[in-house]
Amino acid sequence: MFLGENLIVLLVLAFGGALAVGNFLALVNTKDAPENRDYERPPLFRSITMILIGLIAAVWAIISLL
Repeated sequence: MFLGENLIVLLVLAFGGALAVGNFLALVNTKDAPENRDYERPPLFRSITMILIGLIAAVWAIISLL
């Protein structure tokens, strides 16, 4: 195969990890934001949902690679 036999699994791992880490950092980064700035806190329910989806995808990809 052109890019390896596990290309789809590696892409799922990368996107799942990025989804989980990115949303987690968005929640943590705006936690201590100053009040007089233009920081907007991301919606909590949506962020937690996206973190869980990303974690499920990343764990599934890791298990598939083993």
